[in-house]
Amino acid sequence: MIEIPIRIESMNTSRREHWSARMRRAKSQRQTAGWCLRLVPVPDLPLVVKLTRIAPRMLDDDNAIGGAKHVRDAIAEWLMVDDADPRITWQYAQERGKPLHYACRVEFTPKGTT
Repeated sequence: MIEIPIRIESMNTSRREHWSARMRRAKSQRQTAGWCLRLVPVPDLPLVVKLTRIAPRMLDDDNAIGGAKHVRDAIAEWLMVDDADPRITWQYAQERGKPLHYACRVEFTPKGTT
């Protein structure tokens, strides 16, 4: 398990952004996730990856999942697979954090032990 210090936002918010601001945020999230993932050993596949968005407010499910896209892409790149690889099952959750606490907790579980 690792906690990545990023703010996962609604995709509806990003639609009101200028395209360059959206691209900067995407690049920043992927880089931050990539650097944090280097601190843990790469697990063997097949794998269940659970992404938990931590924030003071909850999002609806589709925005929480869409907002985690860049973290998911960084994890797939770190595992050296496509994020659609059938050996990976992606799960999503949310939990309330303290005010101004934003993060994404990533948990890795071998498939078949969940």
